[in-house]
Amino acid sequence: MSELVLLLLRIAFLVLLWFFVFGVIYSLRADLFGVRVRKLPAGEAAASATPAPAAPAKARSTGPATTSTATKLVITSGPKAGLEVPLGTEPLSIGRSSESGLVIRDDYTSSHHARLVPRGGTWTIQDLESTNGTYLNGQRLAGPPVPIAIGTPIKVGATTFELRA
Repeated sequence: MSELVLLLLRIAFLVLLWFFVFGVIYSLRADLFGVRVRKLPAGEAAASATPAPAAPAKARSTGPATTSTATKLVITSGPKAGLEVPLGTEPLSIGRSSESGLVIRDDYTSSHHARLVPRGGTWTIQDLESTNGTYLNGQRLAGPPVPIAIGTPIKVGATTFELRA
């Protein structure tokens, strides 16, 4: 084998080795920091960020859930303020993970932070042992799921939202 062929094989092997190293680094970065999320164009972002009308004062109760069923979750403050998420009959997970039903990209939000679950005609929320906690009307949640009244503020990380009919 000539020295030129041997030199080319060595260089090809080094290039292949560097591609492998960069592939491993990219994979680790994606695991640690998550996958990049596509930003909405300016027109779509403005349309989806239109704040929802404020709920009437009588709907803001702190007691047990009211008789009407919540149909949407509205983000009232935070990076996605004004966003409305329709609620169905399935539980809704909240967190930083891309697997969550409501993804909140925030340093104070855990990957799997909290879960909203429909029970009977009401919705309940449960903190999933998050680091910074989930707050319902200013009180930190712990333990079993807690019923949510329509209009009661819920805080996850730097984002506040509430259920509305």
